[in-house]
Amino acid sequence: MEFDPTRPKWRQIRDEIARKIETGEYPPGYLISAVQLERDYEVARATVQKVTASLRADGLIRTETGMGSFVTGSTEK
Repeated sequence: MEFDPTRPKWRQIRDEIARKIETGEYPPGYLISAVQLERDYEVARATVQKVTASLRADGLIRTETGMGSFVTGSTEK
């Protein structure tokens, strides 16, 4: 992914993941791995935490302690 220097990286990553969730590329139950996001987007853990916090606030993912973050089903919010 090539980042737009006029927008925060975390917002661009969040928008891309949200799009993948909405199109079904990331189906309900899909694990959103913080470690994998760090590697894929070459960003720091703090950036990934902003991304997951935003997705969680929008009801697109849920985080289970000790398990990870997962894409929610269409009825979960």
